[in-house]
Amino acid sequence: MRLRLPEERPAEPPTGYKIAHPVLSHDGRRAGFTGVSLGGALPYGVLADASCVYGLRHGAPHRRCDCGFHCVHDRTTAEALLCTAEHREAVLLEVVVLGRYIRFERGFRYARQRVRTATVGPCACGAAAAALADAGRGRPGWRVLAPSCAGCVRARSSVSLAAFARLAGEGLRVLAGAEGAPRAAGTGPPAEHLGVPELVAEAALLQARLDWFQTQLARLGEPGGRGGRQG
Repeated sequence: MRLRLPEERPAEPPTGYKIAHPVLSHDGRRAGFTGVSLGGALPYGVLADASCVYGLRHGAPHRRCDCGFHCVHDRTTAEALLCTAEHREAVLLEVVVLGRYIRFERGFRYARQRVRTATVGPCACGAAAAALADAGRGRPGWRVLAPSCAGCVRARSSVSLAAFARLAGEGLRVLAGAEGAPRAAGTGPPAEHLGVPELVAEAALLQARLDWFQTQLARLGEPGGRGGRQG
């Protein structure tokens, strides 16, 4: 006798939580995410379909495989994963579970998802993040990004939270997490429709870069600096 899993037909798609690393394409035109475990080598967009990471031709999720997107039911469970050293630079995603799914005690394995919000943690220095900067690693065609405050960005390649949301598209909301509740830092409208919080974040990022360049120019103009006279 073949056992079959019970079927569910919810009135609304379930919601789940997961962590991922934000990524930016090498040409700076696309933004997305990559997983932290199984399937981590395959970047995905805000709206994406799962496929079998083992190259098998069955649809994901398959009952006898562990392919498909994964998420947990509880936000607190997902946030706890951010405590480990290898996940400190990851972001917290709130996702809508679409298509076929398999329900487990702690979460779902499913075929299709829409990332609704991405909550970015603090910079490594402890300040609230104003941008996502090059983390110094990646995979072919994609750079992994890490949260950074305006003071720590300096000359690193980076995008503001609002810019990341625009590049990712599909109505993604990016939130900057603080010690308390997160504050909105980006949505999906065009640049000409940005509000005051987004423009303030952009201005802070530009000011930090300007301050860094002015510091470097001052150093080069000092006696004995690399730009000074040679004896």
